[in-house]
Amino acid sequence: MKPALRIIVPFALLGLAAATWHAARPAPALVADAVTSPVPAGFVRVARVIDGDTIELADGERVRYLGMDTPETVNPKKPVQCYGPEASARNHELLDGQAVRLVRDVEDTDMYGRLLRYVYLPDGTFVNMVLVADGYARVYTWPPNIAHTREFQAAQAQAKAAGRGLWGACQ
Repeated sequence: MKPALRIIVPFALLGLAAATWHAARPAPALVADAVTSPVPAGFVRVARVIDGDTIELADGERVRYLGMDTPETVNPKKPVQCYGPEASARNHELLDGQAVRLVRDVEDTDMYGRLLRYVYLPDGTFVNMVLVADGYARVYTWPPNIAHTREFQAAQAQAKAAGRGLWGACQ
């Protein structure tokens, strides 16, 4: 065998073996993962849903939704309240793996250091309003954070009249 072929043949065989090995491997699943997808400008990633009205962001900050309150599920000083698990589950449905836009009212944080915010999805869904309108939350405003109080009150009145969510399930 010629000296040049002694060098080329092993590399050619190595390349053929690598190509065969690569072709025989199963292809990785190409699944769109909301957690790793890009976050739109002005939005932040939700790391986890804590309960019906509180989330934790990817940076560790906790956010308490403004203008509404859901029944308790995680407060160690209180029993799980009527419709609390449903409110928490709905919040999971809306926000697990999502990016959100957070809008401040007057105050930045509550006495527990949580950010106080109105929460929006990239498609414009106003999460706080959805929870009130669908009967997962009651209107709960604490001045001076009152930017959406009237809208929340109107949505709650409609939910109550229709017996939606907690308004039909809880005494």
